[in-house]
Amino acid sequence: MLVLGIETSCDETAVGIVEDRFTVRSNVVASQVDLHAPFGGVVPEVAARAHLELLQPTIERSLVEAGCRLEDVEAIAVTAGPGLAGALLVGVAGAKGLALGRDLPLLGVNHLRAHVEAAQLEFGELEPPVVALVVSGGHTSLVVLEEPTVDGARPGFRQLGSTIDDAAGEAFDKIARFLGLGYPGGPEIDRLARSGDPTAHDFPRPLAGDGTYNFSLSGLKTAVIRELRRLEAAGREVDLADVAASFQEAIVDVQVDKAVRAATDLGIDTVVMAGGVAANSRLRARMADAMERTGGRLLVPHVQLCTDNGAMVAAAGANLLAAGQVAELSLSADPNMPLADLPPDPAGPTS
Repeated sequence: MLVLGIETSCDETAVGIVEDRFTVRSNVVASQVDLHAPFGGVVPEVAARAHLELLQPTIERSLVEAGCRLEDVEAIAVTAGPGLAGALLVGVAGAKGLALGRDLPLLGVNHLRAHVEAAQLEFGELEPPVVALVVSGGHTSLVVLEEPTVDGARPGFRQLGSTIDDAAGEAFDKIARFLGLGYPGGPEIDRLARSGDPTAHDFPRPLAGDGTYNFSLSGLKTAVIRELRRLEAAGREVDLADVAASFQEAIVDVQVDKAVRAATDLGIDTVVMAGGVAANSRLRARMADAMERTGGRLLVPHVQLCTDNGAMVAAAGANLLAAGQVAELSLSADPNMPLADLPPDPAGPTS
């Protein structure tokens, strides 16, 4: 069965086609980076207008790369949230048109869940329980994928912790902009940090020892900016690579510590990393080392499946279809759609 997935939650117009839930037939991304780079961040109206122009040619290219026709597709999946309202609406409207025109099932996908379920495209079925660290431009959270309590239902996500202010991707973008680097900031800091000393600056690790699984990055950003201004006022030369490496290390330290601690506390041996920030080379390396030391298993997809893409939406949609969770044509976009669909565990440290 072929499922076509449409992703327009932010600034990437992406379409992927997945066969039988696990095989990627195509995964096409039309990037808008050049449109937003002059502004140092995503401009919602610009993103929505670009999606309108790029969606149809991206669908056509995805079909060509998959070696199939639209007539061969058996379901249409689309990101319904969370994300930018205008951008989401373009994708949802396009998916509705395809589903209605071809009389196909419509599948409304949670963008964050799709990031986690992208792992099945490389590692096969995700067998609960699994701890997932979801880190992207707008989201940083720890969740656990649990066994369903009802026969035939999908596994559910329970929230363990989340950021109380900025997400990791936002922090990378803001510090990159302050350092005069390009957009998006995450890849630029990752690149620059490879030639820097991660111990050069002693930046804080917010909430590192607070006993929860929450994150905070606003104070870290402030500390970096104050240190740069202090050095400038003192007339000292600033090695940007050292700053980037030290800043990145502070973020990675907390994320790795809390993800591994959550898995240990819950007695779970598998951790999934998902989202655009999961493409960060230092985070991937540190998490792999930490999980190896604990004897656990780390699942982190290829970089192309970490960033926003259509294949992850198609995979998540195929899972919905298998569970019989088909959306109505009245499906609407939900910019604030949560990832967790299970209530918090009152016995666990979440705040």
